[in-house]
Amino acid sequence: MPPTPDATAPAPAVTGRGREDACPGALRLHTAADGALARVRLPGGLLTEDQALALAGAAESLGDGHLEITSRGNVQLRGLASECGAELGGRLRAVGLLPSDTHERVRNIVASPGPAGGSADVRAWARELDAKLCASPWAAALSGKFLFALDDGRGDVAALNADVTLIAGPDGSALLRLARADTARPVPAERAVDTALAVARDFVAVLRATGREAWHLRDVPDLVPPGSVKLPAFAGTPPPLGAVPGGLSVALRFGSASGAQWRALVDAAEGELRLTPWRGAVLPGAAPGRLAGLAAAGFRTAPGAAWERATACTGLPGCGSSRADVRADAARALEAAGTGGLPVHWSGCERRCGHPAGRWVDVLATGQGYRVTVNGPAAAGAAVDVTNEETAEAVAEARRTTK
Repeated sequence: MPPTPDATAPAPAVTGRGREDACPGALRLHTAADGALARVRLPGGLLTEDQALALAGAAESLGDGHLEITSRGNVQLRGLASECGAELGGRLRAVGLLPSDTHERVRNIVASPGPAGGSADVRAWARELDAKLCASPWAAALSGKFLFALDDGRGDVAALNADVTLIAGPDGSALLRLARADTARPVPAERAVDTALAVARDFVAVLRATGREAWHLRDVPDLVPPGSVKLPAFAGTPPPLGAVPGGLSVALRFGSASGAQWRALVDAAEGELRLTPWRGAVLPGAAPGRLAGLAAAGFRTAPGAAWERATACTGLPGCGSSRADVRADAARALEAAGTGGLPVHWSGCERRCGHPAGRWVDVLATGQGYRVTVNGPAAAGAAVDVTNEETAEAVAEARRTTK
Protein backbone atom coordinates (compact mmCIF):
# COMPACT_ATOMS: atom_id res chain seq x y z
CA MET A 1 0.00 0.00 0.00
CA PRO A 2 1.25 3.53 -0.71
CA PRO A 3 1.87 5.88 2.23
CA THR A 4 -1.11 7.84 3.52
CA PRO A 5 -1.20 11.43 2.24
CA ASP A 6 -0.26 14.13 4.71
CA ALA A 7 -2.88 15.88 6.74
CA THR A 8 -0.38 18.52 7.84
CA ALA A 9 0.90 21.73 6.33
CA PRO A 10 4.41 21.90 4.89
CA ALA A 11 7.18 22.33 7.43
CA PRO A 12 8.99 25.68 7.41
CA ALA A 13 12.14 25.80 5.34
CA VAL A 14 15.51 25.68 7.07
CA THR A 15 16.98 29.13 7.61
CA GLY A 16 19.45 30.27 4.99
CA ARG A 17 18.40 28.02 2.15
CA GLY A 18 18.59 29.73 -1.19
CA ARG A 19 18.12 28.93 -4.81
CA GLU A 20 20.83 26.22 -4.81
CA ASP A 21 18.27 23.64 -3.68
CA ALA A 22 16.53 23.77 -7.04
CA CYS A 23 15.97 20.04 -7.43
CA PRO A 24 12.85 19.56 -9.55
CA GLY A 25 9.97 17.43 -8.41
CA ALA A 26 6.68 16.15 -9.69
CA LEU A 27 4.93 19.36 -8.65
CA ARG A 28 7.78 21.87 -8.77
CA LEU A 29 8.80 21.72 -12.41
CA HIS A 30 12.17 22.85 -13.71
CA THR A 31 12.34 25.04 -16.80
CA ALA A 32 14.75 23.63 -19.38
CA ALA A 33 15.57 24.55 -22.96
CA ASP A 34 13.21 21.87 -24.27
CA GLY A 35 10.33 22.71 -21.93
CA ALA A 36 9.49 21.93 -18.33
CA LEU A 37 11.02 18.91 -16.55
CA ALA A 38 9.40 16.84 -13.81
CA ARG A 39 11.25 14.39 -11.57
CA VAL A 40 9.08 11.69 -10.02
CA ARG A 41 10.59 10.13 -6.91
CA LEU A 42 10.35 6.33 -6.76
CA PRO A 43 11.60 5.20 -3.33
CA GLY A 44 13.71 2.09 -3.81
CA GLY A 45 13.04 2.36 -7.55
CA LEU A 46 9.85 0.35 -7.03
CA LEU A 47 7.08 0.50 -9.62
CA THR A 48 3.98 -1.54 -10.28
CA GLU A 49 3.02 -2.21 -13.89
CA ASP A 50 0.07 0.20 -13.62
CA GLN A 51 2.32 2.93 -12.26
CA ALA A 52 4.87 2.38 -15.01
CA LEU A 53 2.18 2.60 -17.68
CA ALA A 54 0.84 5.79 -16.10
CA LEU A 55 4.29 7.35 -16.40
CA ALA A 56 4.48 6.38 -20.07
CA GLY A 57 1.03 7.87 -20.68
CA ALA A 58 2.01 11.11 -18.98
CA ALA A 59 5.24 11.37 -21.00
CA GLU A 60 3.38 10.84 -24.26
CA SER A 61 0.37 13.05 -23.50
CA LEU A 62 2.09 15.87 -21.65
CA GLY A 63 5.76 15.74 -22.66
CA ASP A 64 8.14 14.70 -25.41
CA GLY A 65 7.20 11.02 -25.17
CA HIS A 66 10.43 9.91 -23.47
CA LEU A 67 11.23 8.82 -19.91
CA GLU A 68 14.63 9.08 -18.24
CA ILE A 69 15.89 6.92 -15.39
CA THR A 70 18.11 9.04 -13.13
CA SER A 71 21.20 8.12 -11.12
CA ARG A 72 18.93 7.69 -8.08
CA GLY A 73 16.52 5.33 -9.80
CA ASN A 74 13.85 8.01 -10.25
CA VAL A 75 12.06 8.97 -13.47
CA GLN A 76 12.16 12.28 -15.32
CA LEU A 77 9.66 13.55 -17.87
CA ARG A 78 10.86 16.26 -20.26
CA GLY A 79 9.37 18.65 -22.79
CA LEU A 80 6.35 19.36 -20.59
CA ALA A 81 4.15 22.41 -21.01
CA SER A 82 4.65 24.78 -18.10
CA GLU A 83 0.94 24.72 -17.25
CA CYS A 84 0.61 20.90 -17.08
CA GLY A 85 1.49 20.58 -13.39
CA ALA A 86 -2.06 20.09 -12.15
CA GLU A 87 -2.85 17.38 -14.68
CA LEU A 88 0.46 15.60 -14.06
CA GLY A 89 -0.14 15.69 -10.32
CA GLY A 90 -3.61 14.21 -10.78
CA ARG A 91 -2.28 11.37 -12.92
CA LEU A 92 0.41 10.54 -10.38
CA ARG A 93 -1.96 10.64 -7.40
CA ALA A 94 -4.37 8.28 -9.16
CA VAL A 95 -1.76 5.48 -9.19
CA GLY A 96 -0.12 6.14 -5.82
CA LEU A 97 2.99 7.91 -7.12
CA LEU A 98 2.31 11.13 -5.23
CA PRO A 99 1.40 10.15 -1.65
CA SER A 100 2.44 13.54 -0.23
CA ASP A 101 2.38 16.91 -1.94
CA THR A 102 4.48 18.45 0.84
CA HIS A 103 7.13 15.72 0.88
CA GLU A 104 7.40 14.65 -2.75
CA ARG A 105 10.92 16.04 -3.31
CA VAL A 106 12.40 14.47 -0.15
CA ARG A 107 11.43 10.86 -0.93
CA ASN A 108 15.02 10.18 -1.98
CA ILE A 109 15.62 6.50 -1.27
CA VAL A 110 17.86 4.17 -3.28
CA ALA A 111 17.85 0.45 -2.56
CA SER A 112 19.64 -2.68 -3.72
CA PRO A 113 17.51 -3.93 -6.63
CA GLY A 114 18.02 -7.67 -5.99
CA PRO A 115 16.05 -9.75 -6.69
CA ALA A 116 18.44 -12.27 -5.08
CA GLY A 117 22.00 -12.50 -3.80
CA GLY A 118 22.07 -10.15 -0.84
CA SER A 119 21.58 -10.76 2.86
CA ALA A 120 18.03 -9.37 2.92
CA ASP A 121 15.26 -8.03 0.72
CA VAL A 122 15.31 -4.32 1.57
CA ARG A 123 11.97 -3.48 -0.07
CA ALA A 124 10.28 -3.59 3.35
CA TRP A 125 12.74 -0.99 4.63
CA ALA A 126 12.08 1.17 1.56
CA ARG A 127 8.32 1.13 2.04
CA GLU A 128 8.55 1.74 5.79
CA LEU A 129 11.01 4.61 5.36
CA ASP A 130 8.91 6.23 2.65
CA ALA A 131 5.73 5.99 4.70
CA LYS A 132 7.38 7.47 7.80
CA LEU A 133 9.06 10.26 5.83
CA CYS A 134 5.72 11.30 4.37
CA ALA A 135 4.08 11.16 7.81
CA SER A 136 6.74 13.37 9.49
CA PRO A 137 6.11 17.14 9.19
CA TRP A 138 9.76 17.95 9.99
CA ALA A 139 10.96 15.83 7.03
CA ALA A 140 9.50 18.29 4.52
CA ALA A 141 12.37 20.62 5.47
CA LEU A 142 15.02 18.23 4.12
CA SER A 143 16.63 19.37 0.90
CA GLY A 144 15.78 17.67 -2.36
CA LYS A 145 19.36 16.37 -2.37
CA PHE A 146 19.37 14.49 0.96
CA LEU A 147 19.68 10.77 0.20
CA PHE A 148 18.94 7.52 2.04
CA ALA A 149 20.46 4.23 0.81
CA LEU A 150 19.28 0.74 1.75
CA ASP A 151 21.91 -1.88 0.97
CA ASP A 152 21.10 -5.59 1.06
CA GLY A 153 24.65 -6.45 2.14
CA ARG A 154 26.38 -6.74 -1.21
CA GLY A 155 27.76 -3.18 -1.12
CA ASP A 156 26.11 -1.93 -4.29
CA VAL A 157 24.18 1.16 -3.17
CA ALA A 158 26.36 1.68 -0.07
CA ALA A 159 29.04 2.81 -2.53
CA LEU A 160 26.86 5.78 -3.48
CA ASN A 161 27.88 7.53 -0.25
CA ALA A 162 24.35 8.57 0.69
CA ASP A 163 23.70 10.82 3.66
CA VAL A 164 22.28 7.90 5.65
CA THR A 165 22.91 4.26 4.68
CA LEU A 166 21.45 1.11 6.20
CA ILE A 167 23.33 -2.11 5.45
CA ALA A 168 21.66 -5.47 6.04
CA GLY A 169 23.73 -8.23 7.65
CA PRO A 170 23.57 -11.97 7.00
CA ASP A 171 22.14 -12.75 10.43
CA GLY A 172 19.26 -10.29 10.44
CA SER A 173 21.44 -7.48 11.81
CA ALA A 174 21.89 -3.98 10.41
CA LEU A 175 24.59 -1.34 10.24
CA LEU A 176 24.09 2.43 10.13
CA ARG A 177 26.61 4.35 8.05
CA LEU A 178 26.63 8.16 8.05
CA ALA A 179 27.77 10.17 5.03
CA ARG A 180 31.12 8.90 3.70
CA ALA A 181 32.37 7.38 6.95
CA ASP A 182 34.53 4.25 6.79
CA THR A 183 32.90 2.98 9.98
CA ALA A 184 29.34 2.16 11.00
CA ARG A 185 27.44 1.27 14.12
CA PRO A 186 25.19 -1.73 14.68
CA VAL A 187 21.49 -1.03 15.09
CA PRO A 188 18.60 -3.41 15.76
CA ALA A 189 17.14 -4.40 12.40
CA GLU A 190 13.59 -3.77 13.63
CA ARG A 191 14.60 -0.22 14.60
CA ALA A 192 16.83 0.49 11.61
CA VAL A 193 14.41 2.77 9.77
CA ASP A 194 13.53 4.75 12.89
CA THR A 195 17.24 5.19 13.63
CA ALA A 196 17.90 6.46 10.10
CA LEU A 197 15.04 8.93 10.42
CA ALA A 198 16.35 10.16 13.77
CA VAL A 199 19.64 11.11 12.11
CA ALA A 200 17.82 13.11 9.45
CA ARG A 201 15.62 14.77 12.08
CA ASP A 202 18.71 15.81 14.08
CA PHE A 203 20.23 17.23 10.90
CA VAL A 204 17.18 19.42 10.28
CA ALA A 205 17.10 20.49 13.94
CA VAL A 206 20.76 21.54 13.96
CA LEU A 207 20.36 23.61 10.80
CA ARG A 208 17.30 25.35 12.20
CA ALA A 209 18.94 26.03 15.54
CA THR A 210 22.21 27.37 14.12
CA GLY A 211 21.11 28.94 10.87
CA ARG A 212 23.73 26.93 9.03
CA GLU A 213 23.38 26.18 5.34
CA ALA A 214 23.95 22.55 4.40
CA TRP A 215 22.41 20.12 1.98
CA HIS A 216 24.18 16.96 3.10
CA LEU A 217 25.07 15.30 6.38
CA ARG A 218 28.78 15.38 5.51
CA ASP A 219 28.62 19.18 5.80
CA VAL A 220 27.81 18.90 9.52
CA PRO A 221 30.75 16.82 10.88
CA ASP A 222 29.54 16.89 14.48
CA LEU A 223 26.57 14.76 13.38
CA VAL A 224 28.88 12.08 11.91
CA PRO A 225 30.52 10.38 14.93
CA PRO A 226 32.76 7.35 14.25
CA GLY A 227 31.14 3.94 14.46
CA SER A 228 32.46 0.79 16.09
CA VAL A 229 32.49 -1.39 12.96
CA LYS A 230 35.16 -0.90 10.31
CA LEU A 231 33.64 -1.06 6.84
CA PRO A 232 35.25 -2.69 3.80
CA ALA A 233 35.58 -0.93 0.49
CA PHE A 234 32.21 -1.15 -1.24
CA ALA A 235 32.15 -2.75 -4.64
CA GLY A 236 29.42 -0.51 -6.02
CA THR A 237 28.75 -3.14 -8.66
CA PRO A 238 25.43 -2.91 -10.51
CA PRO A 239 23.47 -6.09 -11.19
CA PRO A 240 24.86 -7.92 -14.23
CA LEU A 241 22.84 -7.56 -17.39
CA GLY A 242 20.81 -10.46 -18.71
CA ALA A 243 19.27 -13.34 -16.81
CA VAL A 244 19.98 -13.03 -13.07
CA PRO A 245 18.81 -15.26 -10.21
CA GLY A 246 15.12 -14.60 -9.84
CA GLY A 247 14.57 -12.43 -12.91
CA LEU A 248 16.09 -10.22 -15.59
CA SER A 249 18.34 -7.17 -15.54
CA VAL A 250 18.50 -4.68 -18.42
CA ALA A 251 19.79 -1.16 -18.99
CA LEU A 252 19.12 1.79 -21.29
CA ARG A 253 21.63 3.89 -23.14
CA PHE A 254 21.90 7.05 -21.05
CA GLY A 255 18.79 5.91 -19.18
CA SER A 256 16.43 7.27 -21.83
CA ALA A 257 13.45 5.29 -23.17
CA SER A 258 10.75 6.07 -25.67
CA GLY A 259 7.17 5.30 -24.75
CA ALA A 260 7.33 2.18 -26.94
CA GLN A 261 10.49 0.97 -25.21
CA TRP A 262 8.95 1.61 -21.81
CA ARG A 263 5.88 -0.44 -22.72
CA ALA A 264 8.12 -3.28 -23.90
CA LEU A 265 9.75 -3.21 -20.47
CA VAL A 266 6.39 -3.33 -18.72
CA ASP A 267 5.22 -6.14 -21.00
CA ALA A 268 8.24 -8.24 -19.99
CA ALA A 269 7.68 -7.62 -16.27
CA GLU A 270 5.82 -9.90 -13.92
CA GLY A 271 3.96 -7.40 -11.78
CA GLU A 272 6.87 -5.28 -10.51
CA LEU A 273 9.75 -3.23 -11.89
CA ARG A 274 12.75 -2.09 -9.89
CA LEU A 275 14.59 0.84 -11.43
CA THR A 276 18.26 1.06 -10.50
CA PRO A 277 20.71 3.91 -9.81
CA TRP A 278 22.66 2.60 -12.83
CA ARG A 279 19.85 3.67 -15.17
CA GLY A 280 18.52 0.19 -15.66
CA ALA A 281 15.73 -2.04 -14.44
CA VAL A 282 15.46 -5.38 -12.68
CA LEU A 283 12.35 -7.42 -13.47
CA PRO A 284 11.76 -10.02 -10.71
CA GLY A 285 10.21 -13.21 -12.00
CA ALA A 286 10.61 -12.31 -15.69
CA ALA A 287 11.52 -15.22 -17.94
CA PRO A 288 14.88 -15.38 -19.78
CA GLY A 289 12.96 -15.79 -23.03
CA ARG A 290 11.99 -12.12 -22.76
CA LEU A 291 15.56 -10.94 -23.30
CA ALA A 292 15.48 -11.21 -27.09
CA GLY A 293 12.48 -8.92 -27.33
CA LEU A 294 14.03 -6.40 -24.95
CA ALA A 295 17.26 -6.40 -26.95
CA ALA A 296 15.28 -5.81 -30.13
CA ALA A 297 13.56 -2.87 -28.42
CA GLY A 298 16.95 -1.26 -27.78
CA PHE A 299 17.73 -2.36 -24.24
CA ARG A 300 21.21 -3.46 -23.23
CA THR A 301 20.81 -7.08 -22.19
CA ALA A 302 24.39 -8.37 -21.96
CA PRO A 303 27.48 -7.14 -20.08
CA GLY A 304 30.63 -5.81 -21.68
CA ALA A 305 31.25 -3.36 -24.52
CA ALA A 306 32.00 0.33 -24.33
CA TRP A 307 28.51 1.26 -23.08
CA GLU A 308 29.21 -0.38 -19.72
CA ARG A 309 29.35 2.35 -17.02
CA ALA A 310 29.08 5.15 -19.60
CA THR A 311 26.83 8.10 -18.75
CA ALA A 312 26.13 11.60 -20.02
CA CYS A 313 24.25 14.69 -18.96
CA THR A 314 21.29 15.91 -21.00
CA GLY A 315 23.32 18.27 -23.20
CA LEU A 316 21.89 20.14 -26.18
CA PRO A 317 19.13 20.63 -27.17
CA GLY A 318 17.56 19.89 -23.78
CA CYS A 319 19.91 22.02 -21.66
CA GLY A 320 20.67 25.61 -22.57
CA SER A 321 23.87 25.59 -20.48
CA SER A 322 25.48 22.84 -22.54
CA ARG A 323 28.14 23.54 -25.16
CA ALA A 324 27.41 20.40 -27.20
CA ASP A 325 24.98 17.61 -27.98
CA VAL A 326 26.94 15.40 -25.62
CA ARG A 327 24.73 12.34 -25.91
CA ALA A 328 25.06 12.20 -29.67
CA ASP A 329 28.82 12.78 -29.42
CA ALA A 330 29.16 10.21 -26.65
CA ALA A 331 27.19 7.60 -28.60
CA ARG A 332 29.46 8.03 -31.63
CA ALA A 333 32.58 7.79 -29.50
CA LEU A 334 31.38 4.71 -27.62
CA GLU A 335 30.40 2.88 -30.78
CA ALA A 336 33.81 3.66 -32.28
CA ALA A 337 35.84 2.86 -29.14
CA GLY A 338 34.57 -0.66 -28.55
CA THR A 339 36.16 -1.04 -25.10
CA GLY A 340 35.04 -0.61 -21.51
CA GLY A 341 37.11 0.14 -18.40
CA LEU A 342 36.74 2.99 -15.93
CA PRO A 343 33.35 4.70 -15.67
CA VAL A 344 33.10 7.62 -18.09
CA HIS A 345 30.79 10.63 -18.04
CA TRP A 346 30.19 13.25 -20.75
CA SER A 347 29.27 16.75 -19.55
CA GLY A 348 28.12 19.77 -21.50
CA CYS A 349 29.29 22.26 -18.86
CA GLU A 350 31.24 22.46 -15.60
CA ARG A 351 28.23 21.44 -13.49
CA ARG A 352 28.77 17.84 -14.65
CA CYS A 353 25.20 16.84 -13.80
CA GLY A 354 24.82 13.13 -13.04
CA HIS A 355 28.52 12.26 -12.85
CA PRO A 356 29.49 9.05 -11.02
CA ALA A 357 31.26 8.70 -7.69
CA GLY A 358 34.75 7.32 -7.21
CA ARG A 359 37.28 7.06 -10.05
CA TRP A 360 35.92 8.06 -13.45
CA VAL A 361 36.87 9.61 -16.77
CA ASP A 362 35.58 13.16 -17.12
CA VAL A 363 34.72 14.22 -20.70
CA LEU A 364 33.87 17.93 -20.63
CA ALA A 365 32.63 19.89 -23.64
CA THR A 366 34.80 22.93 -24.38
CA GLY A 367 33.04 24.39 -27.42
CA GLN A 368 35.89 23.26 -29.68
CA GLY A 369 35.78 19.60 -28.65
CA TYR A 370 36.27 17.91 -25.29
CA ARG A 371 38.65 17.93 -22.34
CA VAL A 372 39.32 14.37 -21.15
CA THR A 373 40.55 13.91 -17.59
CA VAL A 374 41.25 10.64 -15.78
CA ASN A 375 39.86 10.31 -12.24
CA GLY A 376 37.40 13.17 -12.52
CA PRO A 377 37.89 16.94 -12.73
CA ALA A 378 40.02 17.13 -9.54
CA ALA A 379 42.94 15.21 -11.12
CA ALA A 380 46.02 17.34 -11.62
CA GLY A 381 47.96 17.38 -14.88
CA ALA A 382 45.94 14.62 -16.56
CA ALA A 383 43.69 16.64 -18.87
CA VAL A 384 43.87 16.29 -22.65
CA ASP A 385 42.04 18.61 -25.05
CA VAL A 386 40.77 16.85 -28.18
CA THR A 387 38.53 17.51 -31.13
CA ASN A 388 35.26 15.64 -31.63
CA GLU A 389 37.01 13.30 -34.05
CA GLU A 390 39.76 12.51 -31.52
CA THR A 391 37.43 11.95 -28.57
CA ALA A 392 36.78 8.22 -29.05
CA GLU A 393 40.47 7.30 -28.97
CA ALA A 394 41.24 9.62 -26.06
CA VAL A 395 38.34 8.26 -24.00
CA ALA A 396 39.24 4.65 -24.74
CA GLU A 397 42.82 5.24 -23.60
CA ALA A 398 41.71 7.07 -20.46
CA ARG A 399 39.32 4.27 -19.51
CA ARG A 400 42.20 1.78 -19.64
CA THR A 401 44.12 3.79 -17.02
CA THR A 402 44.92 1.79 -13.89
CA LYS A 403 46.56 4.52 -11.80
